[in-house]
Amino acid sequence: MRTDPFRELDRFAQQVFGNQTPGTWSRPTPMPLDAYRHGDEYVVAFDLPGVSADAIELDIERNVLTVKAERRPLDTGEGVELQVSERPLGVFSRQLFLGDTLDADRIEANYEAGVLTLRIPIAEQAKPRKIAIAHTGDDRKQINA
Repeated sequence: MRTDPFRELDRFAQQVFGNQTPGTWSRPTPMPLDAYRHGDEYVVAFDLPGVSADAIELDIERNVLTVKAERRPLDTGEGVELQVSERPLGVFSRQLFLGDTLDADRIEANYEAGVLTLRIPIAEQAKPRKIAIAHTGDDRKQINA
């Protein structure tokens, strides 16, 4: 799996200099992720605390997996005065470029406790396998020296 180096540079700059404006649909803010291999699949976990499941979009096109999510302001209702709001609002996005060795047709997604977890299986043709050698009999020839 590969990530876009310019998005990584943009994310680093935002961490260093601060993100002054929320992300928009045309210019989203990158979201943090963890990725690791577990057996015959890759697991990618995106941190999306405070995002409702209906505000997450997951698309794949030509081995490019795009995750977009929008964190909206809390609907606190009447009589509630918000004291602290540190979570950034707006649109967050991340693209992963999936290699040909991954099975994009069998990706599974689960959203629980603010973490979107994707399980991306390795394609059958990319898995290591042993090739059996058939033994057809004892065709030894005697060599006269």
